Amino acid sequence: MDTVVRVVLIYLFLLVTLRVIGKREFGQLAPFEVVMLLLISEIVQQALVREDFSLTNALIGTSTLLALVLITSVLSHLSARVEAVTEGSPTVLVRRGALVEPSLNRERVTPDELLSALRKFGVERLEDVEWAILETDGQISVVPRRPAEKQVKPKKPRIV
Repeated sequence: MDTVVRVVLIYLFLLVTLRVIGKREFGQLAPFEVVMLLLISEIVQQALVREDFSLTNALIGTSTLLALVLITSVLSHLSARVEAVTEGSPTVLVRRGALVEPSLNRERVTPDELLSALRKFGVERLEDVEWAILETDGQISVVPRRPAEKQVKPKKPRIV
C-alpha cells in the first residue's frame, strides 16, 4: 500500500509541476528535453521502489530539475544569445533551387532525406524550392518557388 501512495503522490506532484511549467516546454521535445525526462524518471524511481526511503528527496530533485528547465526557458525568452545557445539556429539546406552542401554536411542530412521531406510538402523537383530550412526542432520547412507571374499590361481607365 505504501508503494501505491508514493506513486499517487509523485504522479500528482509531476502533474501539477508540469502544468505550471507550461505546454511549450513539452510540445516538441528537443534532445536535452528527452534527457530531462529520463532524469526525472531516474530521480523518482528510487523513491518509488523504496531504495531511498525519503520521498522528499525525489520531490526536491525533480523540483530542482524542473526549476532549471523553467529558468532556461525564461532566459531563452528574454535573451537571443541564450536562445541561440539552448535552442540552436535554423540552417538553410536549399537556397533558390540549389543544395547548400556545407549545411547538409554539417547537419548530416543526406540529399535523399531532403528530397523525401520535399515530397511531403508536395514539391517534386529541387528547382521548385525557394528555401528549405532545417528548423531547431529537427523539422524541415519548405518555401516553394512562386510560378513566374505573367506580365499583364494594366488596363487604361475608361472615362465615362
